[in-house]
Amino acid sequence: MSAPESFGGKRRFRPTFWATVCAVPALIILLGLGTWQVQRLHWKEGEIAKRQERSEGPAIALPAAFPDPAAVEFTRVALSGSFLHDQEFYLGARTEKGRVGYNVVTPFQLDDGRVLLVNRGWVPETFRDPASRAEGQLVGPLEIEALLRTDGWKGVEFAKPPNKPEERFYFWLDLPVMAEGVSAEGVSAGPVITDIYADAVVSDIPGDMPLGGQTRITLKNDHLEYAITWYSFALILMVIYFLFHYRPEEEGPEEEGPEEEGPGRSA
Repeated sequence: MSAPESFGGKRRFRPTFWATVCAVPALIILLGLGTWQVQRLHWKEGEIAKRQERSEGPAIALPAAFPDPAAVEFTRVALSGSFLHDQEFYLGARTEKGRVGYNVVTPFQLDDGRVLLVNRGWVPETFRDPASRAEGQLVGPLEIEALLRTDGWKGVEFAKPPNKPEERFYFWLDLPVMAEGVSAEGVSAGPVITDIYADAVVSDIPGDMPLGGQTRITLKNDHLEYAITWYSFALILMVIYFLFHYRPEEEGPEEEGPEEEGPGRSA
């Protein structure tokens, strides 16, 4: 009986051309994706920290001007004035705990004469009509707190839906256009602020409509898991590449030994 074939022996790493041509670009892409996710992780952590710092600080007076609106976004401000409820706008396709509805955006006449658009919060579709939530239509001089926000479409350009100013219905806030809708009807003696708007914070409102606090402070942050996934794929690829090319050394042809004498053979 012959001895079993040995799986030991001498091996060495011998890369092949086409496997290397395919593996190297793939490895570069996987490492690049992992690094990109690490960068996104640091950006998201900074964004969350910024939102928390600005939104949780003490409320400040509304600035007189906004040379750099992004520099004050998410800042908590104290506002004093009156809502102009007959000038409501509606921000569509908004959900709350799986229910579809609208955000109610109402001009707020400040004590200094200026008008600031305030996102009062979310209402279900069946409560779009102000008469259905009359007890929540606060009147008279009010003091509220809100977070400053910037307007504009935040998604990709090709998916940008058109607004319907004639219906006072918007998918995304376009402050200059909305300001024209307010001032055209002569509701305000002062200018409408178009650099920034405000999201009302959660507060006690009769009937609990609208539901304030629509600004998200804590954002979903899965970038660490994504980075680990891409780096893991890169590691797996390197292991497979190594094992595929770590082969036994090729042995030369076997040498023929002296012919054995068998029965019936002469010496």
